[in-house]
Amino acid sequence: MDWKEVLRRRLATPNTGPNKLLKVAGEKQNLEKKSEQELKDEEMDLFTKYYSEWKGGRKNTNEFYKTIPRFYYRLPAEDEVLLQKLREESRAVFLQRKSRELLDNEELQNLWFLLDKHQTPPVIGEEAMINYENFLKVGEKAGAKCKQFFTAKVFAKLLHTDSYGRISIMQFFNYVMRKVWLHQTRIGLSLYDVAGQGYLRESDLENYILELIPTLPQLDGLEKSFYSFYVCTAVRKFFFFLDPLRTVNYIRLYGHQIRKIKIQDILACSFLDDLLELRDEELSKESQETNWFSAPSALRVYGQYLNLDKDHNGMLSKEELSRYGTATMTNVFLDRVFQECLTYDGEMDYKTYLDFVLALENRKEPAALQYIFKLLDIENKGYLNVFSLNYFFRAIQELMKIHGQDPVSFQDVKDEIFDMVKPKDPLKISLQDLINSNQGDTVTTILIDLNGFWTYENREALVANDNENSGDLDDT
Repeated sequence: MDWKEVLRRRLATPNTGPNKLLKVAGEKQNLEKKSEQELKDEEMDLFTKYYSEWKGGRKNTNEFYKTIPRFYYRLPAEDEVLLQKLREESRAVFLQRKSRELLDNEELQNLWFLLDKHQTPPVIGEEAMINYENFLKVGEKAGAKCKQFFTAKVFAKLLHTDSYGRISIMQFFNYVMRKVWLHQTRIGLSLYDVAGQGYLRESDLENYILELIPTLPQLDGLEKSFYSFYVCTAVRKFFFFLDPLRTVNYIRLYGHQIRKIKIQDILACSFLDDLLELRDEELSKESQETNWFSAPSALRVYGQYLNLDKDHNGMLSKEELSRYGTATMTNVFLDRVFQECLTYDGEMDYKTYLDFVLALENRKEPAALQYIFKLLDIENKGYLNVFSLNYFFRAIQELMKIHGQDPVSFQDVKDEIFDMVKPKDPLKISLQDLINSNQGDTVTTILIDLNGFWTYENREALVANDNENSGDLDDT
């Protein structure tokens, strides 16, 4: 066919022309767009396919993943009453089971009988001893509950200088008793752990001590109306020393931030021993006076608070607190107390007062030094410099003038403080420097209390006077 004829026929076709060409181009563009979407879909399908195969392969080749136990359990919300109840009941059952695993009095008596029966000669002094062979025999006869105590590790721990390789029966029995007591106390405290996280809130510990009061004969004389103040006084010591930061150690429970302390820390410190010492009906007067948890001590602290509260509004103003102790604390220090500590309309409540008393009565303790150091660190820099020391000692110098005492040079006192503390940085004293020096109580007393400074300044004369008095007594 002639090319002219072909061209003629093409031109004669009604769908030919620019419109047809535009339509074809549009269809081609749509086809390209569709292809791009299809490619993306295909890519996603392939990714899903290969990822699923890979994940399945890991499961098949790493079976140990299936053995990892669940380690996070969400606490029930406030409105999940059933879950809360279930959690409480399950914890109670668990603690009861743990309690049944402990040795009771009859089993402890039986253990003592077996140990005494298997003591190993020769007897040296009054101490009954037992060797490792008899130790294991007693372990076999004592029963399943005692098995944990009859190990080579325990025997080696109690083995000291005996030439026959024996351990003291009494020491071993006391070790068992101590372990049983610790577990019993742990279970008792855990019953008050509402969240079940190994911590006690302030209210939890208050409930524990309140229910403990009737079991302590030394507190029989307390009026029930004083119980709330006694509990507050007792609990405050736990939180002051075991949670000294008072701002960091918090838990979140049902949307609220609440102060708390670890049950492990409560068991590790000596405070529970001091508290439970009040079970002794024949506790000496001296022991009661030195025990913060005793009735005389609690009444003393609360009585001081009432005596300071001259306007009887249940709170202490700065002027009222200034009469604490020998009434010789500087106004500068008292200003810092009311700036840094929790107050209500510029006045201090009983809890804040207890922190203040615990700090001043235990100035050798790190927690007390931390409390006072925060007050002395007026620039909040984490250290005391010459400016800080001068700021507080200037108030001591002013009180000395008021009382007719000869002023003391700040340079001399400053040099003496740095010589006592021996800080790492010769121009700064950190809290750790103060603690490490074992002179923190002396340094803080010099800076905040005129009577304390006078006692330090005249320490040699006071010692000489005491020696003379003791010599006079010896002569008589």
